[in-house]
Amino acid sequence: MSCSGKKKHHTQKAQVVADPRTGGILATVFSVGKTYDFQLFVQSRLAILAQTQCLADSGYLGLRKRHSNNRLPHKKSKLHPLTEAQEAENRELSRERFVVEHIIRSVKIFWVLAERYRNRRKRFGLRFNLIASIYNLTRPK
Repeated sequence: MSCSGKKKHHTQKAQVVADPRTGGILATVFSVGKTYDFQLFVQSRLAILAQTQCLADSGYLGLRKRHSNNRLPHKKSKLHPLTEAQEAENRELSRERFVVEHIIRSVKIFWVLAERYRNRRKRFGLRFNLIASIYNLTRPK
């Protein structure tokens, strides 16, 4: 019998909707088990106004069909490499998205979210929301 050494565990996923201008967390969505990013977004039924611009990563490619005012990175394939203009657009998008990545990093300073979650699964959303509230209260203004 061979063993990989990996512990079997169930995934708990959290999704954060943040405002890059204010640096605040606007909404959180949770899922239990394997869930794609875009699938979690659809299940959450978050209403985004048409004039709101969404900056998302490549996990949200289906967003183009649901929300017209969005900016998603271009993906390359083996047969279709990115042009220099597309690479420049991807760099510009990542420069705008880094604020949201810093928000996620700030929330993960709390180790209960950064490491494997070993507490009651039902309370994951409650704990994440409490930590997000602490972040919103203490963020630099």
